[in-house]
Amino acid sequence: MSTHWLIVQALWLSASVGCTASETSCTDRSPDPGSSRANASAFAPASAVVDAPLADSIPSDWARLVGSLFSSESVDLDAMERIAESGDARVAWLLSDLLRFLPIRSTAEARILAAYQRLTGVDPRLGAPRENAWLSLTDHLIASDIPAPPGYRELKWKLYGTIEPAWEPFFADRASDIDWRLVTWGGVLIDDRPAGSREPCLDGCIPALDDPPLTSAAGGSWCADERIVFGIVVGDEAVAFPKNILEVHEMVNLTLGGRRLGVPYCTLCASAQAYFTDSVPADFAPLVLRTSGLLARSNKLMYDLVTRSAMDTFTGRALSGPLHDAGVTLAQTTVVVSTWGEWQEAYPHTRIVAQDGGFGRDYPLDPLRGRDDDGPIFPVGAVDSRLAIQAQVVGVIAPGGTPIAFPVEDARAELAAGRRVIALDVEIAAHAGGFAARDRAGRPLSAHQAFWFAWSQFHRGTELWRPRSP
Repeated sequence: MSTHWLIVQALWLSASVGCTASETSCTDRSPDPGSSRANASAFAPASAVVDAPLADSIPSDWARLVGSLFSSESVDLDAMERIAESGDARVAWLLSDLLRFLPIRSTAEARILAAYQRLTGVDPRLGAPRENAWLSLTDHLIASDIPAPPGYRELKWKLYGTIEPAWEPFFADRASDIDWRLVTWGGVLIDDRPAGSREPCLDGCIPALDDPPLTSAAGGSWCADERIVFGIVVGDEAVAFPKNILEVHEMVNLTLGGRRLGVPYCTLCASAQAYFTDSVPADFAPLVLRTSGLLARSNKLMYDLVTRSAMDTFTGRALSGPLHDAGVTLAQTTVVVSTWGEWQEAYPHTRIVAQDGGFGRDYPLDPLRGRDDDGPIFPVGAVDSRLAIQAQVVGVIAPGGTPIAFPVEDARAELAAGRRVIALDVEIAAHAGGFAARDRAGRPLSAHQAFWFAWSQFHRGTELWRPRSP
């Protein structure tokens, strides 16, 4: 086992952690002022931020601090104190990065929290809904929108490059649209195995499924009818991915209906999406999507293995590399959250991923074991308070470009009562055990489910459909 992987294991163990009379519904874009953690006002404002060059001593002190994190028995807290003594609130982002890799409730953690309070004027633990100090501190930083210090990308690379050198293309792109303040380590390394690989991730990545064997519905008798699946239809072909298998792999690349698809599943966002990876300029081969091991606001950061371009998993927009230079945003198609029994009934000709995933392995029925039951386990900042943070919504981009969210439980109740669910130019209908979206002319629109916190933070200004009052 490599020294590099031993370092990562040690770090992981220490850091785990508007309405018309003819419509049956309304939309709402105003957050509830009575929120708790969700409203940005729940976070105390930080001190005024300076607009000046970074103190000359900070880069060298940061290098000492990072070096001590990996090579010494104790962290060089004197270097950390010198950074905090700069009085520059922007370097609080460095404290957040450091705190990610330190044991909870340690002496070092306490001193970093005290330094953060001196820099920002805020004790992030006061009134914070999080017990984990790193989460509380970083939630506050994101909600306060404190700018990054000058040279932050390079400073952050000193730390992150030690963990995973293969992230270098993302950090090296000076013209990228990556907001490095929001990026953190998800606890795993990059999946950079060759396309089509059936080898496991020996270094601790999340292995994508490339062109997994598919069986007929009859061949899927091993999957119980009540099991949750993610269903996709392209042309005349349908496929189902059992949720527990995607919880293990989090990414599938395959051909369906003559099109190449990349299907990321962000377990943290409860969001499975389907992107046409052949919908790129002719200069690029069909993409091969992979999990990077990095996160942004509790959403996985995916990338293309061919061009090493970072991609926003929630929107399909390229953030760095050649795909970003070409202005690529991948087209999506609908993913239906259903049960295997209901999906088979709607699509008898469907196929399903082989029981062993093509890896010759067994899949536990509940790989995550309730990991996300108590809310996001990574920083998200302030969250739109109109719905509960993990309320399930069906998200759709309206023909005019407006994002709209439909709460799943409310939509299901309205449809069961025989009422239509319409907002702006979008109508949601029951379909194959889940939902499908269409415009007023009946043309299909792509849709997928997700937690509310994820949809609302990646689609700012989203409309929220509400049932009309009786």
